[in-house]
Amino acid sequence: MPDQFVYLFGNGKAQGSKEMKALLGGKGANLAEMSAIGQPVPPGFTITTEACQYYIRSNRQWPGGLAAEVQAGLRHVEEALGRRYGDASRPLLVSVRSGAAQSMPGMMDTVLNLGLNDDVVKGIAAETGNLRFAYDAYRRFIDMFGNVVMGVSHDLFEHALDSMKHRKGVKDDLDLDADDLKTLVTEFKAIYEDHAKHAFPSDPQAQLQHAINAVFGSWDSTRAVKYRQINRITGLMGTAVNVQAMVFGNLGDTSGTGVCFTRNPSTGERELYGEYLVNAQGEDVVAGIRTPKPIAKMASEFPGQYALLLALTTQLEEHYENMQDIEFTIQEGSLYILQTRHGKRTGRAALKTAVDMVSEGLTDRVAAVRNLVEPGHLDQLLHPGFKDVAGYKDQVLATGLPASPGAAVGQAVFTADEAEAWHADGKKVILVRIETSPEDVGGMNAAEGILTSRGGMTSHAAVVARGWGKPCVAGCGAIVIDYKARQFVAGSATVKEGDWISINGSTGELILGAQELEAAQMSEDFATFMEWADAIRPIGVRANADTPEDAAKAVSFGAEGIGLCRTEHMFFEGDRILAVREMILADSEDARKAALAKLLPYQRDDFAGIFRAMPGLPITIRLLDPPLHEFLPHDLEGQEEMARVMGVPVTAVKAKVAELEEFNPMLGHRGCRLGVIYPEITAMQARAILEAAVEVQAEGVVVLPEIMVPLIGTVEEFVDQRNHIRETAERVFAGKGIRVDYLVGTMIEVPRAALTADDVAAEAEFFSFGTNDLTQMCFGYSRDDAGKFLPAYVERKILPDDPFQVLDRRGVGQLVRMGTERGRAANPRLKVGICGEHGGEPSSVAFCYQVGMDYVSCSPFRVPIARLAAAQAHLEAQ
Repeated sequence: MPDQFVYLFGNGKAQGSKEMKALLGGKGANLAEMSAIGQPVPPGFTITTEACQYYIRSNRQWPGGLAAEVQAGLRHVEEALGRRYGDASRPLLVSVRSGAAQSMPGMMDTVLNLGLNDDVVKGIAAETGNLRFAYDAYRRFIDMFGNVVMGVSHDLFEHALDSMKHRKGVKDDLDLDADDLKTLVTEFKAIYEDHAKHAFPSDPQAQLQHAINAVFGSWDSTRAVKYRQINRITGLMGTAVNVQAMVFGNLGDTSGTGVCFTRNPSTGERELYGEYLVNAQGEDVVAGIRTPKPIAKMASEFPGQYALLLALTTQLEEHYENMQDIEFTIQEGSLYILQTRHGKRTGRAALKTAVDMVSEGLTDRVAAVRNLVEPGHLDQLLHPGFKDVAGYKDQVLATGLPASPGAAVGQAVFTADEAEAWHADGKKVILVRIETSPEDVGGMNAAEGILTSRGGMTSHAAVVARGWGKPCVAGCGAIVIDYKARQFVAGSATVKEGDWISINGSTGELILGAQELEAAQMSEDFATFMEWADAIRPIGVRANADTPEDAAKAVSFGAEGIGLCRTEHMFFEGDRILAVREMILADSEDARKAALAKLLPYQRDDFAGIFRAMPGLPITIRLLDPPLHEFLPHDLEGQEEMARVMGVPVTAVKAKVAELEEFNPMLGHRGCRLGVIYPEITAMQARAILEAAVEVQAEGVVVLPEIMVPLIGTVEEFVDQRNHIRETAERVFAGKGIRVDYLVGTMIEVPRAALTADDVAAEAEFFSFGTNDLTQMCFGYSRDDAGKFLPAYVERKILPDDPFQVLDRRGVGQLVRMGTERGRAANPRLKVGICGEHGGEPSSVAFCYQVGMDYVSCSPFRVPIARLAAAQAHLEAQ
């Protein structure tokens, strides 16, 4: 059992630091850090993530000693401010907030204004001379406590508030007077009691304990669990709980609250960026109920506080060497900083921030690569934009706030559940909401983009969308959303569920119809930053590419060769599928060779194009892998068409389909097994590769072909195929009078090959781990069918991740490590890489680096991600 569960901050105390995020959560660690560097932080204390973990594991019981430490923490706050919690004469109110080690904005619970009851509210009114403020705080507290702690729907309280405004004939909460709010307090209590089945608790100590429990419990809420799954956040103990003295932005026109970033989170420009509200509490800024003001207007409305805010935010950015996201409150002219954290930003903003902060001398290149850009940021940069921005102007229905840049096209849906369901059916959707809440994160993740009619640039929708790189238009007040009818109206246009719309998150435009998209363009900041990352990483990055066009795209993204060229993908183009089918239907070796001779020039031209697209770079070409039945039609109409085109009886086609049918084709007659039974296939492909290499080398281009034998399980299979390749090579070189250097290696994707890697490596010149099939065979999961149960496995924590997306280090990873170590023990010069989908997943890239691979290979669009992930893995190991 730990010796300490509570850490104090504020009023000259800072028991924690920014390095203690695992224990104090990001918020608690930063509150302690800010206290230590002299920022004006209201005093408070943090309950550790270890306490949360104990609570969850111990049937919602507090660990021994926690209650006493909480009371000691309260005394620290009381002594700092000269107030007493629960005392009506000098009342102290506190907030209770969550804070995990990794930022999860809005996913867990917060309760404000704890300590209020019928006596304390009178004391606050007497002390402040502001009866309206006191009862406004009280009704907010009942609403938030009821919703967060007892699960009473916020909509019930909101309905009562709206009814009051309707009765009074006003639109804004601020137009309600003290008597109105007193009445609301009574109504809110009745709502609470009706749904919670007990009276609203008046004991401040009971309020505090219930609120702490609610924050602990929110760690396992549906929205928090889903957010961690989406963002692959694992290994955390739970959330910390921060109990902090309340400061009030709703004490009148000399008070206010806001959220700001030290740089523009969409563009990265160096400017204080954010919003604030006068006479408001923090939740008002993000809720969208009132329209916030741009932060720049503070310079005229609160000139002294604005100048101080600039100084404090500059200090924070310099101290953390990172762009900061800051919450602040002004209470009757006094400025307080409530929170700082590394700001969520778009990919474009992340790159500009990194490059600018280095040029400004605020950080260095290594720190910028380590800390300022995430692999996911680079993924965002590849998002498309609209091809013809001017061309859609007459289709613009409305304009909101450009909350998260980029272009998105999809069918309108109005609930998060529908967004997830439609996405699962392969449809592209835009999620349309009045405002989003943490419960919507699943649908937000599934959507191409997000559109809200309320909310500002720092609303929930905006912050989450920017963090994920999804286009978002927020606060589009010109649209009227009708959830019941599943439609929205914009002027004279009505958009119903399923209608196509487009949004421009860079301009805030909502456009009717599906507008054409175009690929994104890389910036100078991208090129500069990637040069820094490349200078750090010791591991190569290649691309999986099957055509010259794919190869050229891969080179543009920084690929250093091809790690997987799948020859079978070429077989489906044009007339060559007829030659493939002729080869399959052939009833003799001579007939097969005749059909393969028709394929030879196609294959040779394909390989020559790829060699030209990647001069001087290694090209790993995998020989034919899928079973032959995949090249035949399985429906009657297709079989009849094949028979007609090829001039054979349809019965012959049906007979061949039946002959090739397998119960488990993924474990059947495929890969090297085809080459062993039909060596003429291997010979044709080897000839095409090497004749292309000779042809292109004669043009003065350096070619580096690597021929890869797929799916071996024994060294004898590999040797059989290697010998055919070598014999073919010698015939080609003798016939052309030119030799080309080439390698012959194998794909390690059968567990037995990994277990006997030392035998194989004695004969092979390189290994490439095909982790898609290796995962399939190691787990015994069919790649094509596992989607039926893997999401439930991840949700129920049977597996930490989908092993086809994130490399399973414990099982599959052990085979990879064993294969690498045994292979290199037998052949120290063995080149080792990976070409499964894991080659572009950041944590899997880190594992490949740790194992000592020479390179990773992934799809062209994930090459930049792998380049950065490899650099960060190297820095992490230092």
